[in-house]
Amino acid sequence: MARPTIEDIARRVGVSKGAVSFALNGRPGVSEATRARILKAAEEMNWRPHTAARALGGARAGAVGLVIARPARTLGVEPFFAQLLSGLQAGLSAQSVALELLVVEDTEAEIEVYRRWASEHRVDGFIMVDLQVKDPRVEIVESLDVPAVVLGGPGRHGSLPSVWADDREAMLSIVDYLAALGHRRIAHVAGLPAFQHTQRRMRALRDSARRLGLADVVSLPTDFSDAEGATTTRMLLSRPGRPTAIVYDSDLMAVAGLGVAAEMGVAVPGELSIVAFDDSVLTRIVHPALTALSRDTFALGTEVAEVLLGIIGDPGLRRDHRTPTPRLVVRESTGAPPLAG
Repeated sequence: MARPTIEDIARRVGVSKGAVSFALNGRPGVSEATRARILKAAEEMNWRPHTAARALGGARAGAVGLVIARPARTLGVEPFFAQLLSGLQAGLSAQSVALELLVVEDTEAEIEVYRRWASEHRVDGFIMVDLQVKDPRVEIVESLDVPAVVLGGPGRHGSLPSVWADDREAMLSIVDYLAALGHRRIAHVAGLPAFQHTQRRMRALRDSARRLGLADVVSLPTDFSDAEGATTTRMLLSRPGRPTAIVYDSDLMAVAGLGVAAEMGVAVPGELSIVAFDDSVLTRIVHPALTALSRDTFALGTEVAEVLLGIIGDPGLRRDHRTPTPRLVVRESTGAPPLAG
């Protein structure tokens, strides 16, 4: 069925298109009785304003867009994104702004969505996540002239403002703690290697190995899924001279790794210490409870929403916002390595 137009409403009510426009936009020029008839007809016909037409008239879309290029199945069980989305929606709803979310399979599809939504004036701004090394999205989004904010940084996102925490400093705090416990063989079950934050964490581990004189460190990229987290853990624990500590880039993978350790009879923390890079209820309901980097992800989402709304209202506000570095919360999954470690 074709989308109803102002002309359709005018024909149904028996008035001019101008009268319909006045009524729908709350402008004077029609009687209250006529306005009521027009609004009733518009509701019955399920008429909605065309976003592009509204934009040409200077009106805002009342929505911001978030496009995520990750497997939908993985996102469905990822606590970090659940909390982030909740915080985003809370911050936007406070200003009666909607969040338009779309999950796509790859970066190319993500870029096409940005272009389409910009051409349709579908949203008033974009939120970009998972900043990549040499990210092709940055230049494209800059060229669209639509307000945007990047979650992640610092740097390497062109002129786009960002909200970020220091992933390097966070990883250093984990490695310093494990080294102080006596660990010298540390593995890192990392996320996707194309992501800037994954690369920063991997570099921080390598730099710590040199600084602290660690015997063996390794970072193994995954897709953030529990399946790859489990597979990678099984491989690490099957090696001669296996690691005495493993750092996981997500709590979901850390929980999967804990399960593999139990399956293989590797005691945690007696033979293996486990640290999660994200903290959620998952880290607290397992046994032993997991040591994790903790931050208020809901508040992070709210801050991203507030920064973007501020830029939409005043494009001159473009600047980076640093959030507190996640703090290490020590629980039962970490301890001194075995004497042979």
